[in-house]
Amino acid sequence: MPAPEAEPGRPAGAIALSPAAASAWGGLTGAADAKGPIWKAGAFRLDPFRSAPPMGELGEGPVIVAKARWLSERAFLLARPAPVGLLLEGGASLEDVAEDLPRFALIAVTFPKFSDGRAFSTARLLREKFAYRGELRAVGNVLSDQIPFMRRVGFDAFEVSHAPTRHALGRGALAEVTLYYQPVGAAAEPGTRPWLRGKRG
Repeated sequence: MPAPEAEPGRPAGAIALSPAAASAWGGLTGAADAKGPIWKAGAFRLDPFRSAPPMGELGEGPVIVAKARWLSERAFLLARPAPVGLLLEGGASLEDVAEDLPRFALIAVTFPKFSDGRAFSTARLLREKFAYRGELRAVGNVLSDQIPFMRRVGFDAFEVSHAPTRHALGRGALAEVTLYYQPVGAAAEPGTRPWLRGKRG
């Protein structure tokens, strides 16, 4: 099946929404709502996506599917008229979905616990090696003191259930990373010292 046409400004291969569908689903960003589960673009928002079960009916509207389901039902999921997001475990291989990454309206990466940093590496690979430009969402154990580091590696949306973190986000009280040992993204300039680099505007 040929890839659907992308709307201007959307990643190539992403499913284009009709105005009626976008209105019905609240768009891909979600309407601002103080009780919404997703923090994105400076506000808590409703989530237009549902998490799909490992198998069974998907229903209508945007869904987030695990990598195993995408690989086993790829043709069916491509034929759905609604956007599809991909759920990845931190440290999961990306090579088997590399060609499909531009098709996903969002990619959610799981942080299973505070001490597990594999999701940071996954995010860097998605942004830097595979040039993914859609929404990159942190899910799972998302805490306030990690969010600045999550932003540095490319996350731009956060599923937040931890009450103190929600409060800090609502107050704009998150710390910024101003000194770091290893630059990422555009700050990674060859030939510069790999220690104590200041934040660059």
